[in-house]
Amino acid sequence: MTDDTTTIPTLDDWQQWALVMARANQMIMEAWADNLSKGKSMPGLGLPVGKATTDPMAWMSAGADAWSKGLEAWSQMLGQYSEAAETKDRRFSAPEWRENPIFDTVRQSYQAISDKLLGTVEEIEGLDEDARSRLRFATKGFVDAMSPANFMATNPQVMKRTIETKGENLLSGLKNMLADISRGQVTQSPEGAFELGRNLATTPGKVIYETKLFQLIQYAPSTETVLETPLVIFPPWINRFYILDLTPEKSFVKWVVDQGVTLFMVSWKSADETIRDVMMDDYVAAQVEAIDVIRDLLGVKSVHAIGYCVAGTTMAATLAYLAGKGEADKVASATFFTAQVDFEDPGDLKMFVGDDTLATLKQLTAETGVLDGRVMAATFNLLRGKDLIWNYVVNNYLMGNDPPPFDLLHWNGDVTNLPGEWHRDYLERLYRQNLMMKPGAIVVKGVPVDLSKIKTPAYIQAGREDHIAPAPSVWKLTRVLKGPNRFILAGSGHIAGVVNPPAAGKYQYWTNDGAASTLDEFVAGAAEHKGSWWPDWIEWLRGLGAKTVKPDGARVPGSGKLKPIEDAPGRYVRTR
Repeated sequence: MTDDTTTIPTLDDWQQWALVMARANQMIMEAWADNLSKGKSMPGLGLPVGKATTDPMAWMSAGADAWSKGLEAWSQMLGQYSEAAETKDRRFSAPEWRENPIFDTVRQSYQAISDKLLGTVEEIEGLDEDARSRLRFATKGFVDAMSPANFMATNPQVMKRTIETKGENLLSGLKNMLADISRGQVTQSPEGAFELGRNLATTPGKVIYETKLFQLIQYAPSTETVLETPLVIFPPWINRFYILDLTPEKSFVKWVVDQGVTLFMVSWKSADETIRDVMMDDYVAAQVEAIDVIRDLLGVKSVHAIGYCVAGTTMAATLAYLAGKGEADKVASATFFTAQVDFEDPGDLKMFVGDDTLATLKQLTAETGVLDGRVMAATFNLLRGKDLIWNYVVNNYLMGNDPPPFDLLHWNGDVTNLPGEWHRDYLERLYRQNLMMKPGAIVVKGVPVDLSKIKTPAYIQAGREDHIAPAPSVWKLTRVLKGPNRFILAGSGHIAGVVNPPAAGKYQYWTNDGAASTLDEFVAGAAEHKGSWWPDWIEWLRGLGAKTVKPDGARVPGSGKLKPIEDAPGRYVRTR
């Protein structure tokens, strides 16, 4: 390309445009709410309708016309653009977007310009892949932010609602927005709809062990016999464990117990200043401690273990640590849910590990040593801004609605604080330097971490649409671990790909019993199976040792040497 590439907006330009548009949207909301709630005529707000008017169609046409002129300016900057291919987009699902020729033009123009902007990123010459990835991510965020669906004056549904309610929807929306500003995060599920122990995390069990870093929950048996080898789950410390124990019909925990497994769950403490200094050594030591507590309680040689996301990454370090000490037989099998150990290509999260980000994180944690969980929540929401940010701007702030109750989104908003130094260390040594892949580059409690020493049988699950731990990155576990492993590719993403109960009959998963050296080869020869992968996993687990025992004595929570501290789900998961 020529020097004309210098006219393409930078990342800072995109961010500034998004901020300006969001602020403009807020100002319009405030002005309309103030005027319409007082029964005044519709103000012009700078739109080309001349004087204030009481004609709804004139108002709607003015907003769309103003937006169209803005799109014309973009088209002049970008050159001619072709009509976008018709795609399904929930933002434009209302019939008004097609039945009204004005808004149909706005919709089509926006989609065409969006395609042009995103396509231009791929056409720019002279960019390295990291720079192109950053520009692609920023452009996608900008394209999502500039959608006419996000603005009152160009969303026919919002206009219709505002006319019908005489602006009451905007007043309700402002109330919602101010409440969210006060709490520091977007409301994705209404307050009070869900409560731990009432309709979430209701699987019966007891907290039987506790440290300053975690509680250990043992769940009550529900079958006449159970597998002799128990199972412990290590959830991510960046989230609450009950993503695996949502409502009973979705609960992985309940399903596992009903399959005849003696199940334990680690519940990490949301960080405060008492654990501000914990690091990787402490999390590995906590996993080993939980394993040893269970082995001693039940009098068994080994346990099965599950590590989800970052806890799976740490579990790999734990397995290497145990192997280095000659204690690998403490873990009979390891299951990895969407976990990475090779961070060469970790997906869009790599956009948030630059020098500026780490410097900001250091500033945010300078006083307390703790990173507010809302910072991480905002980061994850940005990865899916269209669904997790702008969707709620329209529904909560413009339409003035409360979001519908949704257990998964309630969990998503139930944030966990993190030890600040450990979080930065994780980003630096794993995401930036990829030290897990360099034998001995990380040392845990005096033992060099060498993943090639791990020979524990492993089950590795990846999500086809995972934007946090991309499937190609998770696949690399199959090349790193030296023991027998089974890889499955699940439909959907980081959460729904894992939390997919058989009774729901949703999604699918792929298996391939043949040899495959890459994920593409795996997919090319894979067999597709409808529904949940959970039955495949439990069959694999039983295949490692089918011996069963009666669920009595220490198999009943609180009946062994460890007396109950409190009922599940415990107080750590409730602490914010």
